[in-house]
Amino acid sequence: MKIASQLRRTNIAQYLLYMWQVEDLLRAYDLDIDRLAAAVIDPVPDLSEEDARALREWYESLIDMMRREGVAEKGHLQITRNTLGDLADLHRRILAEATRFPEYTAEFYRTLPYIVELRAKSGPEPAGEIETCFNALYARLILRLRHADESAETAAAIDQITRFIAALARDYHLDEADKLFTPEEDAPADATPAKDASAKPQAHDAGDAPK
Repeated sequence: MKIASQLRRTNIAQYLLYMWQVEDLLRAYDLDIDRLAAAVIDPVPDLSEEDARALREWYESLIDMMRREGVAEKGHLQITRNTLGDLADLHRRILAEATRFPEYTAEFYRTLPYIVELRAKSGPEPAGEIETCFNALYARLILRLRHADESAETAAAIDQITRFIAALARDYHLDEADKLFTPEEDAPADATPAKDASAKPQAHDAGDAPK
């Protein structure tokens, strides 16, 4: 819970990947809070009773949301979908003012060929460009947790996606602080958006249970 809160404030990309990992953690224990607590919460050393209770309540609230939102087996919570939507919206706003953000725009276009390739492989209804990037970053996270090998081509693609998403995350926090667009420079509401185009993922384990 504390990790999630800290990442939400400091690195929105890592926050999103972390929450996806928590979703899969809950699914691994069949949304059973007692099994989860025994395996994930109880073994954490030096965890106070108060913190353990708060952590259990946090997991329980997520389990309840996953059941109510119909994502018990797959999919993502609305809170994470909202975050992803905010990132995609900011991406469009920045590209609508591309000449003012040359570094970001250049990073995006260096990433675009990899995004196009990934979307082409994802079936008849591919995810948007930003979600495609996060799917790729999450896939790398899972591979690393499983100690699986990664080809040189895949590594090059994910490294570039990581750099792009890091730039987007940086600008997201600047925008939150009203430091990205000044009021008179905000992209107009009716601006035609560009087509929707890591922070390194942070591994999650029992010792790093969110607080």
